[in-house]
Formats: sequence, C-alpha cells, structure tokens
Amino acid sequence: MTWWQAAILGLLQGLTEFLPVSSSGHLVLAQYVLGLELTPDVSFEVFLHAGTALSIITVYRNRLKIIVDDTIRTLIHPRQAYQTNPNVRIAWQVICASIPSGLAYVFLDTQLEWTYARPWFACMMLILTGGLLGSTRLARPRGGEVTLWKSILIGIAQAVSLLPGMSRSGATISTGLLSGIKPEAAADFSFIMVLPAILGATLVKGVELIQSPETVHWFPVLLGTAIAFVTGIFAIHIVLGFVRRGRLHIFAFYCVGVGILGLLFL
Repeated sequence: MTWWQAAILGLLQGLTEFLPVSSSGHLVLAQYVLGLELTPDVSFEVFLHAGTALSIITVYRNRLKIIVDDTIRTLIHPRQAYQTNPNVRIAWQVICASIPSGLAYVFLDTQLEWTYARPWFACMMLILTGGLLGSTRLARPRGGEVTLWKSILIGIAQAVSLLPGMSRSGATISTGLLSGIKPEAAADFSFIMVLPAILGATLVKGVELIQSPETVHWFPVLLGTAIAFVTGIFAIHIVLGFVRRGRLHIFAFYCVGVGILGLLFL
C-alpha cells in the first residue's frame, strides 16, 4: 500500500465513521462504480479502527474517565449505584445498547455478506438513511435523558446500521432525537456507545493479525492512523455542531442524492 492510498483511506475512515453518511455505503458503491478495491488489509484496518477509537476517547476523555471510575468503584452495589449515579447509568446503558449489534453480527453474518455484495441494496439504505435524518426535522426537543429502554432502542438502530448504506451515527442519533432525548445527550450517547463496538472489532482484527504472519509497512499504517484520528475528532465536532443547532436533517439531502445517483448508474 502506498502512502497516498493510506492517506485517502485514513481520511475516509475518520470522516465517515462519524458523519451520518454511511462509510460502508460509500465503499460498496465506489468499488462497484469505479472498479476500485478500497478495503484495506487486516493490519491496516486494525490501526484505522484504533485511530477512530482514539478520536472518541480524546473528545470525551474527561467524561469517560468519570464514567469508568464511578462504575468500577460501585461494582459492589451496582443496582443502588445505577439508581443514584448518572455516570454508572450511562455505563450500563452502553452495555445494553451494544447487545443488539453484537447478536446481529454473530447470527446474521451470512445475510450481511449478501447485502454487501449488492450495490443496489446500499443505495436503498442510503435513501432510507436520508429519510430517517430528514424525520429529525419533526423531532420536538423534550429535554429527555437516555433511559435503559431508550438505550436498547438506540442499540437496535445501531444493529440495523450494520447494513451497507445505513449510517450508524445517523441511525442512532436520529433514534435518540425521535425518542425525545435532548440533542446533545443523544449525540454524546451515540459516540460513546460505539466505543465497545470499535474496540471489539479492533480486538477481533488484532487476533487475526497475530494469527496471520503479515508484514506491516509502518509508514503508511501510521500515516493512515494519524489521519483517521485527526479527521475523526474533526468529524465528531462537526456532527455535534449540527445536532446542537437542530440541523442534522441537512445530511439527508446528500444521502438521498447519492442513493438515487447510485441506482441510476448501476
């Protein structure tokens, strides 16, 4: 892999991991329409995911430290802590929200492979993502907080986003907004809840890397990782800004446009 290919993949990973435009959908369409192979090797993919995980950890470092410290300190009485400590509640809600996507990944692997082999499916999901983002225009801010049941609902949205063309951040933030969660809380939960998924995927790929005696070309790997890290931080702040201003629906025009163009050129 050349340095410029690593730079492009790092940029793509950092931006589309968090912007509600579906990285998987773009990869599927690009590979089909342009005839490009954009999927990185295992070692490079491990580091790209680590870069985006570091983006979240950097932006939310203070809050994550408090959440982890409070949760560990109260493990002896978790039920009482859940009722009285909002940081502990977030930790358990993130765990619950991660279950649907974990189950979907394990039990629907074959079905997911089928969808990734059909570009028209990614186009339809991009249009659906656009519709979901557009529906946030109708959401009325009610100042609600994340609850256990709402976290599970958001987790189901994250599971659906395993489909190519369905944006993870778009689906989870939109679900939070439509369920009455205040905008910033919905966005914060969406970004924090993806950490277990990214770290888990990185761990799985890391095991594959250890089992496969590949030669890692360090310069392009570190370059792509650094770019994914920096652009990931940038993308998180962009999305947070749009959510705070109630403008998340703006991304709907892009998703629907790309989906329609994709169907026309298939």
